[in-house]
Amino acid sequence: MPSIYLSPSTQEYNAYYDGQGSEEYYMNQIADAMEPYLTASGIAFSRNTPDMTAASSIRTSNEGDYDAHVALHSNAAPETLSGQLRGADVYYDPDSMRSERLAQIVAANLKSIYPVPTDVTIRPTDSLGEVTRTRAPAVLIEFAYHDNPADAEWIRSNIDAIARNVVLSLTEYFRIPFVEPQPIQTATVEVSSGNLNIRSAPSLSAPVIGKAPDGAQLTVLGQYDGWYAVRYGDYEGFVSGDYIVLNY
Repeated sequence: MPSIYLSPSTQEYNAYYDGQGSEEYYMNQIADAMEPYLTASGIAFSRNTPDMTAASSIRTSNEGDYDAHVALHSNAAPETLSGQLRGADVYYDPDSMRSERLAQIVAANLKSIYPVPTDVTIRPTDSLGEVTRTRAPAVLIEFAYHDNPADAEWIRSNIDAIARNVVLSLTEYFRIPFVEPQPIQTATVEVSSGNLNIRSAPSLSAPVIGKAPDGAQLTVLGQYDGWYAVRYGDYEGFVSGDYIVLNY
């Protein structure tokens, strides 16, 4: 199961154009909305907290063993151009092929939901610490300009769509299926003998990461092509729908 460190902005002082909410507030809303998509698609995650800084987020990320570091931000123009710029920028480490590949995927998918697709770009950086100082391949996404009313309102009106889009990009990067989350419900394991295999991906060839006995109660997180994303004890993975009965 791939894992990421999710790092929404900790810049509470970056107010949106009308003073209603900050960069930190809205980026944490996006991170919150990403969680069910990450869980349903089998991507483990940890995330920073609003009382942290960029430096402590980098340090905490580097203390773990993550497959990607994803920083969520909104942008602001220089004072002389305040409110005049639009666009989404995805920053990557030019010395990391994996960072660049992830940035390319994120930008390509953002083009499908950002109002001006031609204004979505990828940019190399050697100065942004959350891109260049992390152990894991990293991207920093500036979704739009929060000092521009049109951009800020796009973010506010599309929290879930943005969250879904970023997780879709992560599943493409990790080469795993994107699984739509569903209202959490339970299911009962129904096998004639032995145990039900819990696998790392929705495939009979995927590694078995756990087992559940007949009659066990599973938490169902999502569904994909006859498979279910489930949680059982400390395990999160996929089980075949042929061997569970949903509890309605």
